[in-house]
Amino acid sequence: MAISTLVTHSGGFHADEVLSTVILTRLYPEAEVVRSRSSEWITPADGRLIYDVGGAYDPDAGIFDHHQRESPLREDDTPYSSFGLVWKHFGIDFLKSFDIPEAHLETVHASFDRSFVLPVDQVDNGTVSLSEAGPLSSMTLPGLIETLKPVFDDTDPESETRAFHAAVGIARQFVEARIGRSAAKLRAEVLAAEAIRAAGDSPILELPTGMPFRPAVIEAGADHLLFVVTPRSAGEWTLGGIRKHEQGFEQRADLPAAWAGLSGAELEQASGVPGAKFCHKARFIAAASSREAIIKMAELAVDEARRLEPTGDAQEGADARS
Repeated sequence: MAISTLVTHSGGFHADEVLSTVILTRLYPEAEVVRSRSSEWITPADGRLIYDVGGAYDPDAGIFDHHQRESPLREDDTPYSSFGLVWKHFGIDFLKSFDIPEAHLETVHASFDRSFVLPVDQVDNGTVSLSEAGPLSSMTLPGLIETLKPVFDDTDPESETRAFHAAVGIARQFVEARIGRSAAKLRAEVLAAEAIRAAGDSPILELPTGMPFRPAVIEAGADHLLFVVTPRSAGEWTLGGIRKHEQGFEQRADLPAAWAGLSGAELEQASGVPGAKFCHKARFIAAASSREAIIKMAELAVDEARRLEPTGDAQEGADARS
């Protein structure tokens, strides 16, 4: 069925129908967006998609509301908002409009639903309050969309319509950027997995460019990897650590303490590596002017980390004390 009209409610807008509009207008760019509560518009008809209004959920009829008494629920009994319903039925087609490999579509769809769509469903239905975000509540996406509404004494009858479309434009950038990052993460995991295989037993992982790599390290069970080497712009290379856990900053191994906070000639002297340029005082990243220099720094960092490893007896004693 060719869609010529997208219908949502008039009046004050919220994140769910704004984000639903982002999805549907990409799929149906020629369709007219109508904001109305009039029965002539919110009744199913050929060429019409209705969402967040109409009092029914009937995909075959093209209506996706969640305000009725028997509102649709997720498998875990979380109520859907219109955004959740639109994403459920149109999300895959939306993703296909990007250059996402077929094999990644379901993964990206599920990830976006879990991390982006579900929170909007929860806030819109009151199962989660924005206040739970504490002082950052106004900085959440639903909170920011609320700030785009016209102020109370703006009497221009077109203000809400203009504000709604402005909100859709802003929200579109967040949605598409989030999708782009999710798809890129999967591409990075493929490249990182290849680099891990190439590293073999080496504790140094060399990547072709900067990218998310920790998920691939965990997936591969590559516990032997300690440091990552990556090219950067203008011939510069970086050396970084690998975090032990998803949360926090503790690393499998730190860069040598003698390098901390040094740069230029001071770092060259401390490390003995010509071309060493910089080491962060927290010892999680360093830079050099060539691959040869950064690899040498990585090898020195590995030697230092191994030298500082507890001996077998010392480790057994530490384990016993814990």
